[in-house]
Amino acid sequence: MAINTFNKTKKTSSINATKTNKNTKEAKTGGEQYFSANPNSLDLRRTLHVDLRGHEVSVQVSNGVFSSSKLDLGTAVLLKHAPQPPENGRFFDIGCGWGAISLALGFESPNAQIYAVDVNERALDLTDINAKNAGLNNIHTYLVEDALKEDALKDIDLIWSNPPIRVGKDVLHNILITWLPRLKVGGAAYLVVQKNLGSDSLITWLSKTLGEDFSVEKYASSKGYRIIEVLRK
Repeated sequence: MAINTFNKTKKTSSINATKTNKNTKEAKTGGEQYFSANPNSLDLRRTLHVDLRGHEVSVQVSNGVFSSSKLDLGTAVLLKHAPQPPENGRFFDIGCGWGAISLALGFESPNAQIYAVDVNERALDLTDINAKNAGLNNIHTYLVEDALKEDALKDIDLIWSNPPIRVGKDVLHNILITWLPRLKVGGAAYLVVQKNLGSDSLITWLSKTLGEDFSVEKYASSKGYRIIEVLRK
């Protein structure tokens, strides 16, 4: 009995194409929400109970903000494997969302000043609320454009970030090349990037673009993610 493999293959390809288009559409829609100053989605606040480097905390999350249903895997990998931060200094969380990384840094280094930066005003409001509810008074929230205007925020000791990969390569590169050169001599950045979204090629690009004043290396790998270490010499 002959089997019509062409029709079977065509049907399978059609299903895969539909799934791909759906995923692309969802990623695009989510990206527009996360990276807009004022998300169009309803601001429906929910409570999550999360573990941030051994610190159990309840946080407020909402639609239109990254990782609104759980602590995302990339951030969890960064928080698990990044080295112990210094006791004090000026620390930045670039693309803070509802503040997971900022809160972790605030707990780990209560004498440091933590700057949570985002383009999304709802994200900054959530980070503010979550910091206050956690009793952390060393976390400061800034819109990106306002933080870049502050001369006092140029010498950065530490950056931890789960950068917004899905905004596209050009925008991502612009974000990184804006903030990483603000590291002071001896400063460090730890970035978590999914391997299949270009973490290894990003290491090569950063090394070439930042030049000999910086070292860029893979620091750790876990669950399909790389943690990239950037040190200013």
